[in-house]
Amino acid sequence: MQDDDRITVPVLQKQKSGGHRFMYYSVIMSGFGGQGVMLIGELLAHAAMKSGLNVTWMPSYGVEMRGGTARCTVVVSDEKIGSPIVEEPSAVIAMNMPSLERFQNRIVTGGLLMVNSTIVQSFDPSREDIEIINVPTQEIARSVGRERMANIAMLGAFLARSGILPLDLVEGSLDTFLIPSRRNLIPEFQKTLRAGKKFIEENLGA
Repeated sequence: MQDDDRITVPVLQKQKSGGHRFMYYSVIMSGFGGQGVMLIGELLAHAAMKSGLNVTWMPSYGVEMRGGTARCTVVVSDEKIGSPIVEEPSAVIAMNMPSLERFQNRIVTGGLLMVNSTIVQSFDPSREDIEIINVPTQEIARSVGRERMANIAMLGAFLARSGILPLDLVEGSLDTFLIPSRRNLIPEFQKTLRAGKKFIEENLGA
């Protein structure tokens, strides 16, 4: 596939030789162990699967489970997915500086880079052909009562900007995603997802 076959309006699509376009979106979520990138990747994949889409979720851990590196790759498509391995993602969520440095140059032209500006407070972007959004995740999460849900705030912002799935669809999947002992947290998940979305709407008009 050639680069000019890729468009982002807002969900990346691919075009077959016959002219049929189909939805395809890939995102790498990366950060320190303990920042919850695996959880938001699983939640996105779970919600997409419940909506009838084809999904892959591929995790990768560093040596340390907490404080080391952790990332996952999620691919969502309305057709069969050939491989969970993604060299050029549609988007990257970088929750720390090492993730930003490692993955920003792999994003497709016209793609999306979302940076956790609570931790990555200053950097020189190496790309002018992608959209870069700084999201103060901890501040957003704190504003609705639970600072440790910074990852959920980022997911809400990502959903709002990427258009990969409607936020209410993700909210609706929480009761089957969370284990019974954690379902009492559903209202807090919902508030934090909406706060992330609100940040995008107020700052970028999404």
